Amino acid sequence: MKGYWIAKYKTIGNKDKLKNYAELAIQAIEDFGGASLVRGGKYKTLEGDEFIRTVIWEFKDYDTAINCYNSEKYQEAWSHAKQTTIRDLLIIEGV
Repeated sequence: MKGYWIAKYKTIGNKDKLKNYAELAIQAIEDFGGASLVRGGKYKTLEGDEFIRTVIWEFKDYDTAINCYNSEKYQEAWSHAKQTTIRDLLIIEGV
C-alpha cells in the first residue's frame, strides 16, 4: 500500500524561509520517489480548524514515506522553515 504525507499549514511566518525549505525538500522527497499530488491551490474548509495551505505527497509505500521524513537531507531542508512555520504533518498508509 502507498504512503502519503499530508501537511496542513497553519501559519507561515517567513515566506523566504519556506521557499528555501521547499527548494531543498522537493529534491529530498523526489530522491525517495515522492510524487506531488497537491501543493497549495484553492480550498474551502467545511469542518475543523482553518489552515492556509495543504501539501500531499505520495510514496511507493508507508515505510518509504517515514524514511524520507527521517532522512538527513529532508531534516536539513525542514530546518530552514521549522522555526517560522506551524503545520500539521501526517504520514498515512493508503491505496
